[in-house]
Amino acid sequence: FQSQDERFAFIAEWYDPSASLFRRYELLYYPKDSSIEMYDVKNRRTFLRRTKYESLHVEDLYVGSKVTVFSRHLTIVDYGNLYTSRKLGSRKERTLALIKPVGMRKIGELLDIIINSGLTITKAKMMLLSRKEAADFYADHRAKPFYHELLQFIMSGPILAMELLGDDAVSKWRAIVGPANPTATESDTLDSISESFGHCGLRDAAHGPDSVASAAKELELFFPSSGGRGPVSSAKFTNCTCCIIKPHAVNEGLAGKIVKAILKEGFEISALQMFNLERPNVEEFYEIYKGVVPEYLEMVSELCSGPCIAMEIRQFDPSKVFRDFCGPSDPALARHLRPGTLRAVFGKDKIQNAVHCTDLPEDGLLEVR
Repeated sequence: FQSQDERFAFIAEWYDPSASLFRRYELLYYPKDSSIEMYDVKNRRTFLRRTKYESLHVEDLYVGSKVTVFSRHLTIVDYGNLYTSRKLGSRKERTLALIKPVGMRKIGELLDIIINSGLTITKAKMMLLSRKEAADFYADHRAKPFYHELLQFIMSGPILAMELLGDDAVSKWRAIVGPANPTATESDTLDSISESFGHCGLRDAAHGPDSVASAAKELELFFPSSGGRGPVSSAKFTNCTCCIIKPHAVNEGLAGKIVKAILKEGFEISALQMFNLERPNVEEFYEIYKGVVPEYLEMVSELCSGPCIAMEIRQFDPSKVFRDFCGPSDPALARHLRPGTLRAVFGKDKIQNAVHCTDLPEDGLLEVR
C-alpha cells in the first residue's frame, strides 16, 4: 500500500569535475510514478523539476549507494528526513560473506547465488590471512579441539571476503550457506552452499555470521571502518594481467557469470577487489587512451559510475592470451568475429563492453598495482 504521493528524501553528493568540488542535493523520489526531483542545497533552488525517471528504483536508494541521474553520478550520503530513514533504513542489514579456500574454485557460481538472492555486494576483496588474523576470526573456538585445524584450513589459500547489504541480510545469507553438518532430515538445506560446494564440517566452503552483532564485529576484521588496511590482498604481481568488470556489468548482475567464464577458460584469478573509483583516478588509469580513442570521456564516465571489480589474472599458457579472450572492444564486432569472447557474450556497446583488459603485455603489472 502506497499513499497517493508518498515520497522519499535523500541527501546526495555529486563531484563537479570542472569546479573540483562536491555539490550537495536533496533528491526526492516518488515511488508511485518513479519520478524524481532535485534541489541544490547550497543555492537553495530547484535543480531538477519533478521528472519521470524509470531507471531508478527504490531498491537502489540507500545510504552509501551510487546512482546515476541523467549521466551525473551521485553518492547517497544520508536520508533526507526521518520518514525515509524509518521506512527504508531499518530493514537494511549488512553481513559478512566469506568464501573459504575450498570454495574458491567455484567462486563464479557462489557470486551468482548471492546476486540472484537479491543481496547487494557492497565490498569484496580476495585476501590471505596471517596467523593472528585467523586467530582473531576464530577467537570463539580457541578452546575447541579442532581449533588449530580451523586456523590451518582458513590460512591454506586465498579467501574472498564480501560485505552484503539487503533486507534481513544476516539470516538470508545464513540460510543460503546452510548448516555446517547437514543431516539427511534437513531436506530444506539440499541446495545450500554447504551441501553443494563444501566438504562438510570444518572444511566448509562459506561462512556467514549468526547475528547482526557478530556481522558487525566480523566485518570490522576484514573491512576496518577506521580506514586501516585489513588483511593483505592475495595479489601475486607476477605473470599477470588486469581485468576490470565494468560498473554496468556489475549492476546488471553479470559478475558471477564473467568470473565463471574466465575460470572455465583456464585462467587463474589470483586477486579480486571491488572499488568505487573517483573520476581523477579513472582519468589517470585511462591516460593512454586520451586523445587516441574518441570515446575516452564516455569510458571515464562509465568506469566511475558505480562499483567495479578489478582482478589480477594469471596465465601460464603463452598461447592463451587473456586479451584475446576478452575480444574486440566493440561487442558488435566481437559477436561477428569472435562470438565466444567475454565482450561478445556480455558487452552492449563500445562503452558498456563488460570488461576492461590490459592492452599491452608490459602494462599488466602496472595496471594490477
